[in-house]
Amino acid sequence: MQRVRKQIDFFSEYGMADGAGITIAVLDSGICGHPDLEGKTLEFRDFVENHGTLYDDNGHGTHVCGILCGSGGLSGGRYRGMAPGARLVVGKVLDKDGDGSTEAMLSGLDWILEARMRYRIRILNISVGIGNLKEKAKELALQEKVEQVWDSGILVVCAAGNKGPGNGTISAVGGSGKVITVGCHDGAYRRGDSGLCAAYSGRGDRNSSPRKPDIVAPGTDIMSCNVNYHKRSAYITKSGTSMATPIVSGAAALVFQRYPQISNEECRQKLLFTATDLHLPWNQQGWGMVNVRRLLSG
Repeated sequence: MQRVRKQIDFFSEYGMADGAGITIAVLDSGICGHPDLEGKTLEFRDFVENHGTLYDDNGHGTHVCGILCGSGGLSGGRYRGMAPGARLVVGKVLDKDGDGSTEAMLSGLDWILEARMRYRIRILNISVGIGNLKEKAKELALQEKVEQVWDSGILVVCAAGNKGPGNGTISAVGGSGKVITVGCHDGAYRRGDSGLCAAYSGRGDRNSSPRKPDIVAPGTDIMSCNVNYHKRSAYITKSGTSMATPIVSGAAALVFQRYPQISNEECRQKLLFTATDLHLPWNQQGWGMVNVRRLLSG
């Protein structure tokens, strides 16, 4: 994440890029009481076990939330998130094994729609690689509900999934034209390493419309909050499109902070039109690598 955060530092010095005043909704495995995330959750809802208090029995959601807006306090600021001033609305839709049901996701999306005005939600982060469902009716229902969230004015940012590199391996929800679908690419980091996230990032169908993914971001060895911070290290690295997605969502929070009157579609255009072309096939890179310096300078 520091590969992207260094583009933000100039603006942060002038208080122009911390995401303050922006609320990001997250549907994932939950969130724990990590010190770097203290006081950031405005509301938590559990669609798996119906618990009333914050928890994350998997760790994925806590890691994602740290990328979004962790303070970096336990690292002296080194591992702070993309938009440390932002606040969260977190729905638990994945269980302890990282698995989830269509029903839980649909309930979570309905909740986001219901809570949208209460918390002035601007962004929904879905770092859940939903594969192609066997029941097409469920897949269609998810796509329609996600598009309803977009139509309500919320910017929906969705992981491309980790089923690549075959043609047409984008996550089911990520195929919608009313989401920003984020793939993985690490630029010059560990160039030539076959284990980098670009090797398995979901790719769009070369012959379909809309063309996907929309954009890529780093996703290998991303350091963020560890759910077991009280027993082990406060931070842990994870890799995948799940980690690339909150980098883009966090960048979007900075856009909404700087340009508070813009719509989700206008924010989408800013993200895509300022991306750095990596000169790769469209179904691998979309518009290119997220470029926060250019994004906030425009």
